[in-house]
Amino acid sequence: MESLIQMSEELALVHRFSGRLANELSIICRPENPFAPVSQQAESVFKKLDGILAAHAASNQHVVRETIFVRDIQQNLPAILELRSQLGIASDPTAVAPPVSFIQQAPLIDGNSLEVSVQVLAPRDGNRWSVRDVWAEPACTCAGCSNTQARLVHLGDQSSLHATNVYGIGRDTYEQTLNMFHAAERLLQQGGMNFGDVVRVWIYMRDIDRDYADLNKARRVFFQQLGIDLRPASTCVQGSPMPLEHDVTLTIEAIRSSPRPRIQRMSTPKLNEAWTYGADFSRGLRISEANKVVLHISGTASLDEAGQTVHVGELEAQAHRMIDNIESLLANQGASLADIASGVAYVKHADHVSVLRTIFHQRGFDRFPCAVVHGPLCRPELLCETEVVAWLPAETEQS
Repeated sequence: MESLIQMSEELALVHRFSGRLANELSIICRPENPFAPVSQQAESVFKKLDGILAAHAASNQHVVRETIFVRDIQQNLPAILELRSQLGIASDPTAVAPPVSFIQQAPLIDGNSLEVSVQVLAPRDGNRWSVRDVWAEPACTCAGCSNTQARLVHLGDQSSLHATNVYGIGRDTYEQTLNMFHAAERLLQQGGMNFGDVVRVWIYMRDIDRDYADLNKARRVFFQQLGIDLRPASTCVQGSPMPLEHDVTLTIEAIRSSPRPRIQRMSTPKLNEAWTYGADFSRGLRISEANKVVLHISGTASLDEAGQTVHVGELEAQAHRMIDNIESLLANQGASLADIASGVAYVKHADHVSVLRTIFHQRGFDRFPCAVVHGPLCRPELLCETEVVAWLPAETEQS
């Protein structure tokens, strides 16, 4: 059960992990020519992705999660999705394209129009694995709601559900958010789960400065209504949903098995618990899966043990404190930066990206597939935030 990293040219970064029952991949694909038309950029990305899957004896049916980060979602997304569909049919007419999430968060490396992040699970014994897609009941008639779905994967005695963009309707952000969480609960029920099985949440808001307080109120009400005690790991950043009808969107990951998987809340003395200041999420979760142990670390920024922002206005100091916090969360689980399989870095100001990437390199924080995108954060003074996932061999699970 060894883990290895393959770092090819920066256009395609792959982390491969061999677990108990399956091989898993984390992949980032970027276009070859950022100045080409968006259709050509998309073609280069998806052809590269097909090549990576084939090289690892995998296909679209093994993709459990796919996220497209788009520079201009209204202008670019239709062409991107059309190319994705055409190339998928051409490479394997019998395969069903995996559900896909998308958000307007401009990629900051080379000024690309898109960047694609993919997670793959390829079983070694097909008799102990199955996959099917479930569709949500649309919240409204918009194009986004009509495409909300989830991929349900069974591996051994474990089931996992990976949902695409979920939306809610309402007169304001509070109502949209509350209804969005209830829509996610209905989608989970179609997969034989409920929100108590959710371990990871991503929330994207069209205007986070305006609406973050209402989101926190709605999330707390929903968790209280359903009796959610173990809060999922989470990221909440600014990112424009595709349908103009909605100001907030949600994607989730859930897991269920019998007996129930062991799930532990991650913590560090460097950070307090987020719910003490009204944000209901865990700093991270450790989950014992059928194939491995996974550490989901929430979006993490330059905060201290009192929950206060530190190093206001100082990008370099904020970046170092952010990495310190992540490193401490990992260390408390017997892990290190070397165990990180994937990540997403959110940068408030696009012109900060070169400084941030220099610090990442200095700290050894650039040795895994990581999307780097533009995304204002939950506090106006925060300049950067990063989420990561670490994969550990199952036998390292702590007793």
